[in-house]
Amino acid sequence: MTIPAPLAVPERKEKSAPQKAMEKLGLVRDIDLALHLPLRYEDETRIVPISSLRDGDTAQVEGTVRDCQVQLRSRRQLVVRLGDDSRDELVLRFLNFYPSHQKALAPGKRVRVRGDARGGFFGLEMVHPTFKNVDEDTPLATALTPVYPTSAALPQAYLRKAVASGVKHADLSDIVPPELVPKGMTSLRESLQFLHHPTPDVSMAELEDKSHPAWQRLKFEELLAQQLSQLQSRRERDLQRAPRFDINPDGLQEKLLAALPFSLTTAQRRVVEEIGGDLQKEMPMHRLLQGDVGSGKTVVAALAAAIAIEAGWQCALMAPTEILAEQHFRKLIDWLTPLGIDMAWLTGSRKGKGRREMLGKVASGEAKLVVGTHAVIQDEVEFAKLGLAIIDEQHRFGVQQRLALRGKLATQALEPHMLMMSATPIPRTLAMTLFADLDISTIDELPPGRTPIVTKVFADGKRDAVIARIRDEVEQGRQVYWVCPLIEESEHMDLQNATATHAQLCEALPGHMVGLLHGRMPAAEKAAVMSLFSGGQMAVLVSTTVIEVGVDVPNASLMVIEHAERFGLSQLHQLRGRVGRGSVASVCVLLYSGPLSYTGKSRLKAMAETTDGFEIARRDLDIRGPGEFFGARQSGAPLLRFAELTLDEHLVKSARDAAQQMLDKLPQAAERHVARWLGGRAEYLKA
Repeated sequence: MTIPAPLAVPERKEKSAPQKAMEKLGLVRDIDLALHLPLRYEDETRIVPISSLRDGDTAQVEGTVRDCQVQLRSRRQLVVRLGDDSRDELVLRFLNFYPSHQKALAPGKRVRVRGDARGGFFGLEMVHPTFKNVDEDTPLATALTPVYPTSAALPQAYLRKAVASGVKHADLSDIVPPELVPKGMTSLRESLQFLHHPTPDVSMAELEDKSHPAWQRLKFEELLAQQLSQLQSRRERDLQRAPRFDINPDGLQEKLLAALPFSLTTAQRRVVEEIGGDLQKEMPMHRLLQGDVGSGKTVVAALAAAIAIEAGWQCALMAPTEILAEQHFRKLIDWLTPLGIDMAWLTGSRKGKGRREMLGKVASGEAKLVVGTHAVIQDEVEFAKLGLAIIDEQHRFGVQQRLALRGKLATQALEPHMLMMSATPIPRTLAMTLFADLDISTIDELPPGRTPIVTKVFADGKRDAVIARIRDEVEQGRQVYWVCPLIEESEHMDLQNATATHAQLCEALPGHMVGLLHGRMPAAEKAAVMSLFSGGQMAVLVSTTVIEVGVDVPNASLMVIEHAERFGLSQLHQLRGRVGRGSVASVCVLLYSGPLSYTGKSRLKAMAETTDGFEIARRDLDIRGPGEFFGARQSGAPLLRFAELTLDEHLVKSARDAAQQMLDKLPQAAERHVARWLGGRAEYLKA
């Protein structure tokens, strides 16, 4: 019997370190490389005499090596003396070097050197300059040399060759019809070729502030891809079907309005009508409800839920933290239980028999409104008939979590209506770009009776004076928050900080209850602390940022935020919104530790100057940029690498107009343009 020889298995070639590094940077396709633009440029188009160099100059010189030797000082170093026709000498110093350096820099070799000149013990020197061997007739570069964003495993020389290959082989033909491109812009290929290798006479200011026509073309193309993706997403959703809810003029919504102990503001009534209009359509609602801290979004959510419930469907409300979810639950129970609406409560901490009972009520449809944290979207949670999904603080949930909630409607032919809520208002330019696929409703007024909050900024040295102010407040029966920062790198240190502050305030306020709240406490203990504070028995609550949203204690009149410079601007505004909820004048004290960075100063200045959430959001966008502003909708940052929303609003408008026309008349070109710029990332926008 002849045994066949085993088949030869081709060896898998291991990728090199630079190749792996390129993949990590997302440089996979030729177009990825072509769009990988320089951070800065080096001018290798001219040579300056060594004699003209001054301390601090960055320049390129050329000359002959006069001496090269390894010196043993505190460490081995290669010291080279270079001379040119000016008869002056320049010292080149290498602290890390290889035998190849000594060979290339041997006496008599002619080299071209570029680096930063600085004063040394023996005159001017360059430490670790770039260099290459040349002949007397080696030509100079004719364009500026690009310096690309890279990593340690990816040398500039390797990356420059890869990018040049990408520019050469990528399809850079103009997809956008010329009549839709703003006037004065060069073609995409010309723009990219120029930005990778600008001519020496270019205005460096135009390159750095990205106002050069070549930059403008790239920004327009990028914004167009983003607008096309958003508009495409909206049109695709308009083709889907959702349950249609009829509104009974004398139904559950009107009964809830009549039972509320307060009247809606004009703004609340307007957004309730906008949401009601959506729920009466067969297209799935995809609406963002934005309103400043304390503007009354929860009652709007309750009125939307009432419409769905009366139509025979279930509603789910998902919040990012147990404290916020419980706050919603308590309010909704007070409003809806008297109307005969059964509710379920689902969080990660709810276990055992109670959890099984809740899951059964949700699955049978007995629970008409389900409130909870991310536990609402776990696999074991099955809805009988989910028609409306409400997500509070939606930017704190990931794309996959939002998609999972949409998938809870058992009837695959239908999509649930989606209402997303946020207390961080969206600046207009951001709404036109990252949120262009959403309908946006805005509550732009606070309920009557709210007192303005005065914000004061103090250095940490004023701590004793702040504690004295706390003593005055609690003696008058008021309540106080003291918030300590949460530092990701050292949560344990943070916890000690909160504990130390708690101990200090307990000692300073004898006879008054001072509580402590932080993320590591068991849920039952957190609930007990919050119950004491909400009920008025606890005078001061020392907390980490777990109280950022959802806590509503009208008697709290003073908020102290320690190390305020460590918080983001929108987070500071959220925390400040925990006071000023009653009729008593309220104060927010921002304690900081110096020295302050420019960003830290800008944040504290903005907080002191305005309590308007929309103005705060605008300044936050200016300070942080769109990439960080909203967790960037988990896809916003990579979608806008070049455009700057605060500067490029005119291009956003041009891109919106062009996107409409391309989708209407050139759908295939629109698809190619999105694929070129976004690849698979456009899918994230559908959440």
